[in-house]
Amino acid sequence: MAELIGGVGTSHVPAIGAAVDHGKTQDPYWKPVFDGMQAARDWVARTRPDVCIVVYNDHASCFSLELTPTFALGVASHYEPHDEGYGPRPVPRVEGAPELSWHLAESLILDEFDITIASQMTVDHGLTVPLSVLFGQPESWPCRVIPLCVNVIQYPPPTGQRCLKLGQAIRRAVESFPGDLRVAVIGTGGLSHQLQGERAGLINAEFDQRWLDEFVTEPDKAAAHDHVELLREAGSEGLECVMWLVMRGALQPEVEVVHRFYHVPASNTAYGLLVLEDAARASRPLAAQPA
Repeated sequence: MAELIGGVGTSHVPAIGAAVDHGKTQDPYWKPVFDGMQAARDWVARTRPDVCIVVYNDHASCFSLELTPTFALGVASHYEPHDEGYGPRPVPRVEGAPELSWHLAESLILDEFDITIASQMTVDHGLTVPLSVLFGQPESWPCRVIPLCVNVIQYPPPTGQRCLKLGQAIRRAVESFPGDLRVAVIGTGGLSHQLQGERAGLINAEFDQRWLDEFVTEPDKAAAHDHVELLREAGSEGLECVMWLVMRGALQPEVEVVHRFYHVPASNTAYGLLVLEDAARASRPLAAQPA
């Protein structure tokens, strides 16, 4: 059966993608951010996932406000980077994993999650920036990708509890897949930030760090923050943190923190990065880990 090897949570700040695309990762402003990513890159290089399920939100790119699915799962063979107004990012196209995607769709829908099945879609910076965080600038992405798009743009978005439960259902689906695959779940978005209005530029580092502590050790508590509290404490775009909870739900209650990094600001956003493994998996002898 397929194995869920761990999870990554990362902000998907578009300016991070621009720094990669324009060779600015070692500029004084960006160097501390990219230095903080290195341990996550080391982890994916060591564990070598075959497939990454990337949980992200579309920024009115592929899905306009005329059609806003709560959860949209890509089942295509590939996904092109979306033109967000400045041309598509100069990154490789994303290669899909249709067999696992269709298995996820069937399993999740029969598990009573209303999933929108996307047979064709483009992907914006919400998905491509996390890939750049983990893999840099390769000629092709070293793993296949399944996009899972979550609505945090149009009210009402799903709750943290719903996202946590979706992650638990994803784990059941992955573990029932007969193929021999190593699968990682990447939760993206946030952390605290607001892009408009009187509180534009808001960053709440105290709340972010407290939420990250809960996320690791008390995921049910992290998921219990309602929409109003998240908007008040983390800003209008800080609500994106519910997407991390899909990743957390896919892991066991007891996890090992492989890497944790937090930096402000990255553009006008609080940048967070977590790499987690199930505690039981992390405690295995190194010889039992993938070579």
